[in-house]
Amino acid sequence: MVSKSRWKLLAMLALVLVVMVWYSISREDRYIELFYFPIPEKKEPCLQGEAESKASKLFGNYSRDQPIFLRLEDYFWVKTPSAYELPYGTKGSEDLLLRVLAITSSSIPKNIQSLRCRRCVVVGNGHRLRNSSLGDAINKYDVVIRLNNAPVAGYEGDVGSKTTMRLFYPESAHFDPKVENNPDTLLVLVAFKAMDFHWIETILSDKKRVRKGFWKQPPLIWDVNPKQIRILNPFFMEIAADKLLSLPMQQPRKIKQFLSCTGPICVLVSSWLVLLDSADGERFRDCRKFHCRALAEMMVGGAGLPLTPSCPCSSEAHHGPVGHHAGPPPL
Repeated sequence: MVSKSRWKLLAMLALVLVVMVWYSISREDRYIELFYFPIPEKKEPCLQGEAESKASKLFGNYSRDQPIFLRLEDYFWVKTPSAYELPYGTKGSEDLLLRVLAITSSSIPKNIQSLRCRRCVVVGNGHRLRNSSLGDAINKYDVVIRLNNAPVAGYEGDVGSKTTMRLFYPESAHFDPKVENNPDTLLVLVAFKAMDFHWIETILSDKKRVRKGFWKQPPLIWDVNPKQIRILNPFFMEIAADKLLSLPMQQPRKIKQFLSCTGPICVLVSSWLVLLDSADGERFRDCRKFHCRALAEMMVGGAGLPLTPSCPCSSEAHHGPVGHHAGPPPL
């Protein structure tokens, strides 16, 4: 009798595991499909309005006047009150956020903003990167975005050595950020809860450390330059949840679902960077200024896809599909 009960329990657990895997794959396919741009067979110019059409697939009717990083001036005078709480907005966290923004920065580096065209690549941590020898190709991109604590040191031949931005949250922060990043790497905090703001404030201001409120203990000592820290605009979490994962914005507190995958968020950020006007940093570029398939140019780290670091402003630029692997970092 005991043996039969155990087998029933194992069968139920196996069924739950299969359902979870199926659900994860179905969600992944949803946002991969949105970011899929086939490689053109012929060299063709970008048709006017096509870039806007591609952008609409990702951003829909959302406002285009959004900064990538939160800015102190928007909260000092409370010009932009948020409609949502974290992770989709900053409602209720304004005072804490104000203190964080006062000691960090919000600017996009001039060497990136001044580029006539921007080539962005999001490097995931999928198993297929290992022994891929893609390092040199990855390093040729203008903007290289990495996720969480994905390793670089020791794997440069496969994943490259350049890191323009690294998106992270406290639990995924590397305990020694200088090991896996460049001196000028922007460390971009993706805040899912108010405690994430509290953690970065205590680290940068050397206050009493926060030890509770995290599913995994984040670093208590973190040697970083505050001016290299950026706070990601929750606007991107809102879009990822709404457009890619179909999560409701307003949820009962007891059954709240949170967006916990940085992969689609990184691709949205890279798309926004490619489409930003280099003149003022806020308006989408006119289609004639860049290749229409530069939207979310490439994401590697799971799909084993070729990189094409040619300039997206050129009609010769060919861009493949976007892939993402949601598994644990095998490197």
